[in-house]
Amino acid sequence: MAETSFDVIIIGAGPGGYVAAIRAAQLGLKTAIVERSHLGGICLNWGCIPTKALLRSAEIYGHLQHPDRFGLTAEKVGFDMGAVVERSRKVAAQLSKGVDGLLKKNRVPVIWGSATITAPGAITVAASEAPAPRGALGAGEYTAKHIIVATGARPRVLPGMEPDGDRIWTYFEAMAPKEMPKSLLVVGSGAIGSEFASFYRTMGAEVTLVEVLPNILPVEDEEVSATVRKQFQKQGIRVLTGARVTKVEKGAGGVTATIDLGEGKTETVTAERLISAVGVVGNVEGFGLDRLGVKIERGVIVTDGLGRTNVPGLYAIGDVAGGPLLAHKAEHEGVLCVEAIAGRDIHPLDRSRIPGCTYCSPQVASVGLTEAKAKAEGREVKVGRFPFVGNGKAIALGEPDGFVKTIFDAKTGQLLGAHMVGPEVTELIQGFVIAMNLETTEEDLIHAVFPHPTLSEAMHESVLSAYGRVIHI
Repeated sequence: MAETSFDVIIIGAGPGGYVAAIRAAQLGLKTAIVERSHLGGICLNWGCIPTKALLRSAEIYGHLQHPDRFGLTAEKVGFDMGAVVERSRKVAAQLSKGVDGLLKKNRVPVIWGSATITAPGAITVAASEAPAPRGALGAGEYTAKHIIVATGARPRVLPGMEPDGDRIWTYFEAMAPKEMPKSLLVVGSGAIGSEFASFYRTMGAEVTLVEVLPNILPVEDEEVSATVRKQFQKQGIRVLTGARVTKVEKGAGGVTATIDLGEGKTETVTAERLISAVGVVGNVEGFGLDRLGVKIERGVIVTDGLGRTNVPGLYAIGDVAGGPLLAHKAEHEGVLCVEAIAGRDIHPLDRSRIPGCTYCSPQVASVGLTEAKAKAEGREVKVGRFPFVGNGKAIALGEPDGFVKTIFDAKTGQLLGAHMVGPEVTELIQGFVIAMNLETTEEDLIHAVFPHPTLSEAMHESVLSAYGRVIHI
């Protein structure tokens, strides 16, 4: 007879959920995880991973358009959109199977279906139509001393811009197009919107990017946003900021959007497809939180720094527990949550040290305070900048655009923030994250020896720049 009683049950097998489950099992807690559609969640199956596969195809295709830059020749360069998408889906499928293997390795049973929390410590699971992994438990009643909600998020829908799967897309449809659109209107310039704008433009579509705020990538440092905008426009992406879509009309040939540009000006833009990339909302409805009296504010489950809600024995991690809405934040939250359940003495999550990455071209990565936010807090700062045009590796790669920017507390030397735009900065930002976690000062970074020739040397030079010691500019 299948086991139905556990120490921990986690609802949702996305990055936060499955990592929490594995760590709980490592700590000796009897653990199960509930999933209704696909192991790995949205990130692995329809977000972080498959989009990077698409962007890699676009990156290679983009280089092949100008092989002479590298002393090469290429003829009849083209692409098969079906094959590009198929590769992306295979990458996602491979990693989803990997999650299944990791759960089995750690003896975490998967309960396949949709969960409803019927009382503190009790859930009912209804059958799912999606194919279940081999060996998964089925519908039924389950109990646990601790229940962790890790149900993720879904695309935000704006009135008048409801996705139809045909002319108006969310990231689901944008990730698996049946054919390449000739023109595209992307509404929203956060990470999702900017990545899709970058992908489709590189693959040849005419792209218009609309952002209601004054800057694209609005959470980033203003200098970074300005650089990305300049590079997007250089690539042929039309960028409209401070602009609001007020009306969308669908027709046989596509969509026509009316855009309010401010100051009484309007414009209409027609495109074959529209991607709505105006953010996501947490999945907090439909599984019993309201009946239990769980505190929810602005669509987010209220928790402390260790995932605990106001209801004893009930926890929340990941997108449903608030921003930043990032897979790595969810994973870390999951680890902290179960370690707290296991009685470990740990520190709450410090959201100020969570890096953000956007994989458009050029790439963007950041951690900590922007210059504007640091000054708004009343801090006296020292700011360093180093352009990739002064970095030998970047020039050799043929990607000299962009820069590294570092922000220090002028009184203590504390690294307050780092902001990067350019080649492979999403791989570089972890150096500054580690430095911030170790409470490194400028002196430590100045005296660290960075390898040559590497892109990371630009990080070192940015620190030197903040203290008037820059060498290569």
